[in-house]
Amino acid sequence: MRLNSPKLNIIYKACMKSAKSLIRDFGEIEKLQVSSKGPGDFVSSADKRTEKIIIDELLKAHPDYGILSEEAGEINKNNKDNRWIIDPIDGTTNFLNGIPHFAISIGYEEDNEIKCGIIFDPIKNELFFADKGNGAFLNNSRIRVSKKKNLEDSLLVTGGPKFSSKIKEKILKEYSDVSLEINAPIRKFGSAALDISYVACGRFDGYWQRELNYWDIAAGIIILKESGGFIEHFNKDDLNPIKRNIIASNDNIHKNLVGLIKKNIE
Repeated sequence: MRLNSPKLNIIYKACMKSAKSLIRDFGEIEKLQVSSKGPGDFVSSADKRTEKIIIDELLKAHPDYGILSEEAGEINKNNKDNRWIIDPIDGTTNFLNGIPHFAISIGYEEDNEIKCGIIFDPIKNELFFADKGNGAFLNNSRIRVSKKKNLEDSLLVTGGPKFSSKIKEKILKEYSDVSLEINAPIRKFGSAALDISYVACGRFDGYWQRELNYWDIAAGIIILKESGGFIEHFNKDDLNPIKRNIIASNDNIHKNLVGLIKKNIE
């Protein structure tokens, strides 16, 4: 791996250490599907266990750095200049149902900018990573966004509305507007971190999603940018900066995709 950055090396060690536990936990899911208790509590425990391993490793390297994580919330919250952004299991519903499509996502933020990050799919053993100014990689290979030029021929991915969303109709209308303009059915894979990574390596041409959490996409932001992609935030909520609405794609289709999505922006 071309992990030239000291911060990337720290993230890598945290990913590898936590992944061992996560893979073991995933192997137990099938047995739990038929238990009376069910796998829900177990997955919550796996999430917290993975997160603890990651946080312990990161704090060992930099005890004073801030941390924003899905389960633990904020640690060392006064340090906003140097901060790790963590999602221990992005794609928990997939994990819960024994679907091998989820990832560990860790980004490093400095002065309000993501400087480097890793998204690791432990089941497929795919490590997406990037360091500002040094390109984006999948394992040992440099990655770039696709060269697809026409939106109608593009393969797009999204996540759809969450159960608790108050704007389900808007999100579904958005989905309908986009689907009417493209030839291939829109994909929905259930992991925002991997969706962005797949845009970064050219598997998907574009991705959009409302109501994401910052930890879902922090590492993906730098990976996409370093692969030559574009990411745009829209409808920002200054009162809730953790929540994000994003559009990510290659340069060729970005303007047209943004145009379709923004039809629904009030």
